[in-house]
Amino acid sequence: MRIYIKDTPLRIKRPDQIKDKTFFDEVIQEEDLLINEKKFRGNMLIRNADRNAIKSILFILHNKKIKGLESVTVVTAYYDETIDYIKSKFKIIKAGGGVVYKDGKVLMIHRLGKWDLPKGKIEGDETFRMGAQREVEEECNVTVEVLDKVCTTWHTYTKGQKSILKKTVWYQMDCLDDSKMKPQIEEGIDEVRWMNKKEIDVAKYNAYQSIQHVYNKFLKKLMLHKS
Repeated sequence: MRIYIKDTPLRIKRPDQIKDKTFFDEVIQEEDLLINEKKFRGNMLIRNADRNAIKSILFILHNKKIKGLESVTVVTAYYDETIDYIKSKFKIIKAGGGVVYKDGKVLMIHRLGKWDLPKGKIEGDETFRMGAQREVEEECNVTVEVLDKVCTTWHTYTKGQKSILKKTVWYQMDCLDDSKMKPQIEEGIDEVRWMNKKEIDVAKYNAYQSIQHVYNKFLKKLMLHKS
């Protein structure tokens, strides 16, 4: 599982999922974490993490600004219990989003100063697929056809005094009609734009890491379909 906390990816892994430690800039045991958060740097691996360690990691990622920290990977033998514990600390909200593709370009939105992909909360008895289609069509004023699932992302944010964990299921979509395309201003969107890969490679420097992750997953699926 990968959770984005203040745009920093926190990955939860089982011991057998870590094969190559050369990716990591810092490898520590969980007992070190509790006494020295200054070791948080680069791509970090925390081994043998128990519940107290997870609690400390969540606190640090939510409350500390750590310059140079790129990602945190936690290895635990109690994977399912750890996931359940993390989820218990948040109110979970479900959302759906789309990577809309047309003529080699992807539909991007500019929302609250960041480049993003269209997405939004699931309403009522909607499925993720239904909600994703509705949100994309509302936010961009286009008509789309929903295709395959791309991936699922999790990210946290604070609303008032509540800590929210948003689960977003992403789908590849074909654009059927963009003749009346326009941004949904009331949702904080000020621009809707078709971008090719070169343009997205520039825009991603002003986008959340979770959006970059979704786009990379989409590119991999696209290459598989073409091969």
